[in-house]
Amino acid sequence: MQRFAKISQDSIDVRKPVHHQEPAHIGWRLFNPGLDFMPKNQARKPLEIKISTVVAVAALLGETDYSTLSAALTQITGGTPDYFEDEFTLLDFSATDPQPTAGSIDWTALITLFKSHGLNPVAVRNAPSDLEAEIRSHGLAIDSMPTPVAAPVTAPVTAQPVTTSSSEQQQLALDQLETNQVPAPAPVVASTAPVQTEAAAHTMIIDTPVRTGQRIYARGADLVLMAMVNAGAEVIADGSIHAYAPLRGRALAGASGNTKARIFAMVMEAELVSIAGVYKTFEQGWPSNLVKKPVQVMLQDDKLEMRPISIT
Repeated sequence: MQRFAKISQDSIDVRKPVHHQEPAHIGWRLFNPGLDFMPKNQARKPLEIKISTVVAVAALLGETDYSTLSAALTQITGGTPDYFEDEFTLLDFSATDPQPTAGSIDWTALITLFKSHGLNPVAVRNAPSDLEAEIRSHGLAIDSMPTPVAAPVTAPVTAQPVTTSSSEQQQLALDQLETNQVPAPAPVVASTAPVQTEAAAHTMIIDTPVRTGQRIYARGADLVLMAMVNAGAEVIADGSIHAYAPLRGRALAGASGNTKARIFAMVMEAELVSIAGVYKTFEQGWPSNLVKKPVQVMLQDDKLEMRPISIT
């Protein structure tokens, strides 16, 4: 964004003669249009670094053979050259069997293959550590997935029984009969073992329309949309997406890998829906029984299911 410096009224007015007592060459430089005595954009910075969130396509490689991958990409895209539109792509080797070894992958050919199908590799995930040097040498980043640390489990504390002699028990029973008292219930000792509960989800609420070309990302949260999502817009959530107005454009739920996330829309017209990276496009429109109607999208057995929502 361009920034302009505001000149105050106390600044020198170059339209008037210089009457100050500075040397003559100073005043001459103020009037000479060929010399820059004062920078025009004082507030402009040569470089700014800001945090930005982008969405990438994850390509899970089952193997690294070039011809096999080429055939698979052709099958996925149906031979359509613009099926993908220069999407950032993450090469994931978690499912590769056998795992690649140093020097076993022609990275130049692999990157060129994906780019020919509109997929632009920018990073690699779950690759063996001995491949990191050659991965970086081809301009690819290493995407590290944090490993969750399990909370320590504390063994439950068991109450120890209190023993009394037979004479003490008899005396206690007599005392209770005489005073007609009911013995107090034994104290309940609560277990200190942690109970695993699902953390409450955060929610981002958008009250204004999402315009064409605009992108909304609810990081670590559900996304609630109270206004229309226009065609060409993109809404993304690590949790579920709830749209109470027409949903067009692209909707991606479970962006961080949450397979339990869902997409709910009161008026479904999305161009693309995705849950945990499994997506489906609708260039030819939605089925007649679902289009412009309440619909939920969920992931079942690694396949997307679109179901009507019954509102009665």
